[in-house]
Amino acid sequence: MISVLVVDDSVVVRRLIVDALGQAENIEVVGTASNGLLAQAKIDQLKPDVITMDIEMPQMDGIEAVRELRKRHKQIPVIMFSTLSASGASATLEALSAGATDYVTKPSNVGSIQESIAAVREQLVPKIHALGGPRRQAGPVSRPPARPAAPVRPAGATGPTSPAGPTARAGSAAPAAGRPAAPPARPAARRSPAGGRVDILAIGSSTGGPDALTKVLTAVPADLGVPIVITQHMPPVFTKMFAERLDRSTPLHVVEAADGMELTAGWAYIAPGDQHLIFHRRGTATLTQLSGAPPENSCRPAVDVMFRSVASLWGGSAHATILTGMGQDGRNGAKVMRDAGAEILAQDEATSVVWGMPGAVVGAGLADEVLPLDRIAAFLVGRVKSGRSAAVTR
Repeated sequence: MISVLVVDDSVVVRRLIVDALGQAENIEVVGTASNGLLAQAKIDQLKPDVITMDIEMPQMDGIEAVRELRKRHKQIPVIMFSTLSASGASATLEALSAGATDYVTKPSNVGSIQESIAAVREQLVPKIHALGGPRRQAGPVSRPPARPAAPVRPAGATGPTSPAGPTARAGSAAPAAGRPAAPPARPAARRSPAGGRVDILAIGSSTGGPDALTKVLTAVPADLGVPIVITQHMPPVFTKMFAERLDRSTPLHVVEAADGMELTAGWAYIAPGDQHLIFHRRGTATLTQLSGAPPENSCRPAVDVMFRSVASLWGGSAHATILTGMGQDGRNGAKVMRDAGAEILAQDEATSVVWGMPGAVVGAGLADEVLPLDRIAAFLVGRVKSGRSAAVTR
């Protein structure tokens, strides 16, 4: 049974969350608090597995409460309860930066209390199960298969590649004790080997992704030489605020993608909330395109959609990274990219907030590299520079 502490200054909202979780399997609300200050004492008393935290509260707001909590409890998952607005998005991103684990948005434009309860349950219950569920003793992660010599793609080429270049290195990381064991990796068929020129980096993430993306992009130089495209599961408004935040805090130019933007080296493009991000060519330029096609894996934007589009245009000169996240979005797209000759990197289990998305890729035998978060940026930078340097000298 997963124990939950609900922190919110509104009696109505507290009742709403308690009622929503009261109907969920294996979840028990063990207490409530009306502000962050009262929550601190109840955390020590009740020792909850998960905390839901409002942002705007008297005496101690949610952001300050998270900061105080993280001084004493590093691992307790905290799910922020946010409004779907610019101010709510900004405050939520600040809370994530302070140490919150994830967030849900308060229901809006719903017709009844029962509909509000259902909306909260739909968002909150899967996150609580993923973040606060029982942990099993972990075994070793299966290693990706070693790979043959790499293709080299001439600058600007979009057709098939030919083998040449150094052998790609396969790696893995053992999960921390208490993490779920990774399923056995199954080698995937490959039409062309990896290790050659990289012309684009594609990154997918979800739960824990804002912090992970911030850490990766902060360590990537503006002169990387290739564009970066990102799908992070976030609602509208949040993606714009997140892009602006990254643009201020990283060496890269980071924007929320809009229709018709030309991809430029040293820029990162984030899929907007509720829109898939795909790409098309116009002459020598590659442009962004937004799609309102149906959600995939219950997500829009979806990593699978972006990965398929990247594979269709760049093939073996693309590189995909799957960071922390719930579910398996990105696994099928990674298969398409790998079949097209692209390389796939997955964040390891020990440093992932939830090892759902990267674990699905590793479990399917699609990952060429499995690395902890603090090694991903250096690997990507080195991989881009080595691949492009090799292509130039041949």
